[in-house]
Amino acid sequence: MIEDINLLNGYMKRKYGRKLYKLALDGGMSCPNRDGTKGRGGCIFCSGGGSGEFAADRNISVTEQISEAKKRIEGKLPKSEETGYIAYFQAFTNTYGSVDYLERIFTEAIENETIDVLSIATRPDCLEDDKLELLGRLNRLKPVMIELGLQTADENTAVYINRGYENQVFEKAVKRLKEKNIEVVVHLIIGLPGEDKAAFLKTIDYVNSLPVDGVKLQLLHILEGTVLAEYYKEGKADVLSMEEYTDILTSAIKRLRKDIVIHRMTGDGPKKILVAPEWSRDKKKVLNTINKFIRDNNIIQGDDYYGS
Repeated sequence: MIEDINLLNGYMKRKYGRKLYKLALDGGMSCPNRDGTKGRGGCIFCSGGGSGEFAADRNISVTEQISEAKKRIEGKLPKSEETGYIAYFQAFTNTYGSVDYLERIFTEAIENETIDVLSIATRPDCLEDDKLELLGRLNRLKPVMIELGLQTADENTAVYINRGYENQVFEKAVKRLKEKNIEVVVHLIIGLPGEDKAAFLKTIDYVNSLPVDGVKLQLLHILEGTVLAEYYKEGKADVLSMEEYTDILTSAIKRLRKDIVIHRMTGDGPKKILVAPEWSRDKKKVLNTINKFIRDNNIIQGDDYYGS
């Protein structure tokens, strides 16, 4: 019997004494891979909302965003359950701004008494010295997690998806964040064009070799308005079946280093702009299928599954 995997819910309960829920926020930033600083057009799978379609309204203050985000989820929470919150700056590249601006919005988030953790999604090539110093200072006030979009360790695939940086940039960012005692969570996509199970397991091996703390395992969604959607319509890209996805996912979590926390095993594509895969629209069925598959493969026991 393979030992239970390291899931986010259990990790949060052990570390903070309760379950923590993410409040998706929008810091009003863009991306250097869109505006010409690093590249044009962004990653080929990235939507017009910069993967922040579920985030709060960027036109209101961070404090108001937190309040609105809490209202959206509190009605779904068990009344008897003690909960906490993570302020999650999700949309686009959330260290792509002046240090003064970043300090203002991040400080506003962590000074909110309901927030336990600050989580920031960004690119490894947007972590200059002054920003790392800021993150180190914030991390002494409340825990900070930095989420880095690696997606793949294959340099050829990285060029194809227009990621805009080489693996050594990612490695340097991880090293420097860990020097600040900041948790690092890595975003990985299963089903990128041209990648099979063996290719994805090489990415898992690469992550295992680095001092990362967590991973988010994401199904490739094809979204309207993206370069990838055009490739798909032209027959130049395809998507995985649910069975293929769960098979690769199962192999990946078996392979993953046991101290690495799994923050997500799948994800949502905004239904209004989702082109494919169609099966991913039924989130309940997807989660049930994944849960059954990993149980059938003797990877996890109990009810501590965490999906998205």
